[in-house]
Amino acid sequence: MGGQQVNDGSRIRRLTSRLATQSAARGRAAARRRVRVSRDQGGGTSQFTTRSKLAWLSTASTHIGTTLDLKRTAQELAEFVVPQLADAVAVDLLEAVLQGEEGDRGAKGGVLATRRAMAVRTIDALTNLEPAPVGEIIVRDEKHRDTLLTSVCLAQRTSVLVARMTDRDFDRVASTDSSAAKMRRGGVHSYMAVPLIARGLLLGSADFARAGDSPPFSATDLALAEQLASQAAVFIDNARLYGREREHVVSLQRSLLPRATPHTPGLVVHTSYAPAADARGVGGDWYDLMALPSGRTALVVGDVLGHGMSAVATMGRLRTVARTLMMLDTAPDRVLARLDLATRDLEDDQVATCLCAVYDLADSTYTLASAGHPRPLLVAADGKPSYVDVPAGAPLGAGVIPYDPIRVQVPAGSRMIFYTDGLIKTRTDDTDVQFGRLLDTVAQMSPERLDDGSLLTALPDSDKRFDEAVLLTAAIDTTSAVRLSVWDLPPDGTAASIARRYVTEQLRRWDLSVLADVTELIVSELVGNALRYGQGPGRLRLLRGERLMIEVSDTGPDLPQIQHADVSDEGGRGLQLINMLCRRWGSCRTPTGKIVWAEQDIPH
Repeated sequence: MGGQQVNDGSRIRRLTSRLATQSAARGRAAARRRVRVSRDQGGGTSQFTTRSKLAWLSTASTHIGTTLDLKRTAQELAEFVVPQLADAVAVDLLEAVLQGEEGDRGAKGGVLATRRAMAVRTIDALTNLEPAPVGEIIVRDEKHRDTLLTSVCLAQRTSVLVARMTDRDFDRVASTDSSAAKMRRGGVHSYMAVPLIARGLLLGSADFARAGDSPPFSATDLALAEQLASQAAVFIDNARLYGREREHVVSLQRSLLPRATPHTPGLVVHTSYAPAADARGVGGDWYDLMALPSGRTALVVGDVLGHGMSAVATMGRLRTVARTLMMLDTAPDRVLARLDLATRDLEDDQVATCLCAVYDLADSTYTLASAGHPRPLLVAADGKPSYVDVPAGAPLGAGVIPYDPIRVQVPAGSRMIFYTDGLIKTRTDDTDVQFGRLLDTVAQMSPERLDDGSLLTALPDSDKRFDEAVLLTAAIDTTSAVRLSVWDLPPDGTAASIARRYVTEQLRRWDLSVLADVTELIVSELVGNALRYGQGPGRLRLLRGERLMIEVSDTGPDLPQIQHADVSDEGGRGLQLINMLCRRWGSCRTPTGKIVWAEQDIPH
């Protein structure tokens, strides 16, 4: 113990000697190293002893930089300074720093950039001062623009000391006449400005002031402020780098999500995304929404386990595969099986959860399949929520398939809520408590709040979310102008004429007789193909929404393809004709066979 005290005493004496040497050198080289305005040093004594100054300075790292938030770090610097070193302090940062840029790396004499007030702290006697409002751009009067000592400090990247202020000095310290007058009335008599420089980058400045009975600032006080500013600047720069990294990851994440919500017949869908407060919490949560043929809608929600750039990259790959499969009208369980294979092929050995759903306007049903994803919520028209018991398959990448689909009928006026676990996950509660809290919260919310994404902030401790969250709300549209007609066709040669009659009569009732001739031809070709290659037609559907959709199902296993037909061939031209007459056409497999559909534009 005695040896340790000797070592500490030696260290303090060496630091004290070093400060004294620096002060003497600074006095001899004032013109070369800083702008120093000192009319009367006055022999003022320090507010606390040299030993206490060093002890105080050594504790700075435990009080400043406790978080990686720029605003909070600047405020911690201001709180640490008052009242031990100054009676008032203001911390300003360059606007470029707040935007995640590097700040000013230029040499002395560089052009000053825009500054923003970040923190202000004063003793009770100086609360009437008029500093720039925190969070706002610092505005200077024209007559103060080039003479402000803070501007000199930033332009030359050197400290400024005014030990005893004269009446003229107030106009060089305050940015406006009003603030200068309040400084005079407050008894401010001594001032320092110190640049915040870290790793060669100019980040901003800190202004210090003393008033009343406090002694004027000395060269030792300035050296202490410079040491403190140097430490604080490193913390501020760390917060800047952290904020820039988080912004880049969040921007990448958002760019991989859908840019807009497409129109889907029979559904009103609202989507929301909330990034994690911590940059390390940004990962692979995603959602997708696609309008399928025959008035159906595909909805996908997924979550790549893990965080960081690798999770975001994996999310982008899986979303691309899932979207491609859904656009091919693949069944949800088959989509998950293909996604599992795609996930296992990735080099990063990632694992993900996913929920696929397809809404069918014809019978108001959802077909759902889950790969280890949280269960969706079904909110009835009266606002009562309940979980949909989707069979929980293994997560993607685990290699455990197949996945079991479930078909759920949803009544008019109801809502289906899809989400990722970041919405409910906490560090303290178990899964049952989290799901119970979500159920209680949804039960107390109005339909309007559910649609606008308020659920992201309505849950307890949502402001402390450590994982990102995706929320997708799909409400049955009771005001939709979409019209659908379905007929069963006989499996014989009369099917084509019956189908033409059904279509012609329905188009007349919909005031679309102008499309009757083309639609009859399309229906004849679709039914003919079903008779020839699909063991007879099954069901005919006619859907009117933004476009007119014709759909014929059969039990044949083979999907039709356009073929080249020679002049002497009797067949092979039906799909060519449909391809020319329609906006688009396609086919997809079903559990019992296939569906072939064609889509026409409706004339205005």
